[in-house]
Amino acid sequence: MKLALNILLAVCLITNVSSTGNFSTKSNNIKDNYNKYEYRIPMRDGVTLFTAIYIPKDTTEKYPFLLMRTPYRIIPYGTDSFPEYLGPSEYFTEEKYIFVYQDVRGRFMSEGTFLNMTPHIRNKKNLEDVDNSTDTYDTVEWLIKNIRNHNGRVGLWGISYPGFYVSSGIIDTHPAIKCASPQAPIANWFIGEDMHHKGAFALLAGFNFFEIFGPVRSGLSKQLPELRIYPVNDAYNFFLNSGPVNEIDERYFNAEVPFWDSLMIHGTYDKFWRRRNILPNLCNINCAVMTVCGWFDAENLYGSINTYQSIEAANPEIYNIFIAGPWIHGGWARTPGNELGDIDFGAYTSHYYQQEIELKFFNYFLKDKGELNLPEALVFETGANIWKKYDKWPPENSHYESLYFHEDNGLKFNMPESTGFQFDEYTSDPDNPVPYTSLYHNAKVFYNKEFMIEDQRFAASRPDVIYYQTDILEENITVCGPVQAELYISTTGTDADWIVKIIDVFPDQVASQEYPRPEETTMGGFQMLVRGEILRGKFRNSYEKPEPHIPGKVERITCELQDINHTFKKGHRIMVQVQSTWFPVFDRNPQKFCDIYKAEKKDYQKATQRIYRSKNYPSNVILNIFD
Repeated sequence: MKLALNILLAVCLITNVSSTGNFSTKSNNIKDNYNKYEYRIPMRDGVTLFTAIYIPKDTTEKYPFLLMRTPYRIIPYGTDSFPEYLGPSEYFTEEKYIFVYQDVRGRFMSEGTFLNMTPHIRNKKNLEDVDNSTDTYDTVEWLIKNIRNHNGRVGLWGISYPGFYVSSGIIDTHPAIKCASPQAPIANWFIGEDMHHKGAFALLAGFNFFEIFGPVRSGLSKQLPELRIYPVNDAYNFFLNSGPVNEIDERYFNAEVPFWDSLMIHGTYDKFWRRRNILPNLCNINCAVMTVCGWFDAENLYGSINTYQSIEAANPEIYNIFIAGPWIHGGWARTPGNELGDIDFGAYTSHYYQQEIELKFFNYFLKDKGELNLPEALVFETGANIWKKYDKWPPENSHYESLYFHEDNGLKFNMPESTGFQFDEYTSDPDNPVPYTSLYHNAKVFYNKEFMIEDQRFAASRPDVIYYQTDILEENITVCGPVQAELYISTTGTDADWIVKIIDVFPDQVASQEYPRPEETTMGGFQMLVRGEILRGKFRNSYEKPEPHIPGKVERITCELQDINHTFKKGHRIMVQVQSTWFPVFDRNPQKFCDIYKAEKKDYQKATQRIYRSKNYPSNVILNIFD
């Protein structure tokens, strides 16, 4: 059942179709209350963008626009075909807006050339200098001038890639745009999300995404490209048997996926990737913004946090808030939000978000309806399972403390007293990589959606994973904000990946009422993954200028993990795991300094990795602890 759900969510992500409810019944209800129109809206350079507009039949009041621009299709096409619901949730259908959906430039039924992560043009010189901000501006201008019975206000929303079109679309904001909600927005495909994490390639998701999303269309089309046929045994063995990354195109894509080819060429943070970093361009924004994310989003948590923070820094005078819940990618719109994997959150958090946060946000700014008493940051605290309100994120009333690695797998707040070269070591073998999940799933699945909260006992038992854990906690410890790992390491290779995981270890004996899970799930000793991150060693000092490790040399490296908001409860333990493979969610490092996208099978080698833990070399993780 879990596997089927993962496949369904992946399809919904690409096709922008809701996965709940009776389609025909809800569609007919929308048809009874809305008229649908389809237009080709001209942009300043003459390109037209295909747009579907749903207008309430009730004309007794004027309505605001709610615009979503997407590269994933605005199905169903045709003026007589209607979706299950309109807007971010079914509550908006009942509330009534003028809903606008648009195929972005170069996708499906829109004209023009599509560019992944369209670079923003700061200094536009002529009408040919177009980007997402100009296309959004021109679309809004056309809507205001050509659609009747509106109140002159526009809101933007979108999840994932459409979230990127929101954040990039409000740069140099059109005056009619009053509010926008980038949800899990893409921001930087090399540093922290989707395609790469700190230089390491996200193989599993990247392969499956570009198989569907990557082929170039031959003309205007309403259809997804035809999927390729190849053996789809479990993902771990499929990608292991596929060989080095540079063999994948020849085996499966046959040079038909241009952006995959670009990935293979641009192996460092060069101009190609820097131009696609939207964060430095989030300026001149003049509308209210609500950025939304899930703590267990494996794709765009980085983009969400950094979009909020970048907008806050560059536009301090605007209304700008941050919402984070216990969700997977898009889970606030696609799941009830009451549980994830084996962990129960005690409430239907998605329903609360949709009714009490999202609907009220848009109603307030677009309809002058109701009151809006949202804080700067409204975040769900996992572990304690409560919503917390803060004046900023990360919260001010917190302090940093280090947890140091000790002998005998110890993890303590005091630095080791021993000096010299005290270390733990393991052998990392690219031919036997640590799996990212205990679930064997089909290679066509983007990834196991639950892996970011999954029980890590399967990994802790491997000889190529080192762990350190605290004594049983005598009081609750709440960690909020980013976590930084400071490791003193050495390797016998010339490159290495360093993966750090923060884990909540449950008591050996747990009360069933505290963790109400199915009988087949043993929660005693459960190792809940709270956060994990990877650093490709050659990028430890610069993403632009990679450097080899010197075999045997002790080095200090730092790796910032994505933010968390989690309470490690009294009676639990905090655990840190360190490893050098996380497969196939990330590609294998040959452990030899080279261009990995050109590496051959003979380049992959075993390496001995050492983690030092002494007063001279105090490996630790730095936690932001709530006071």
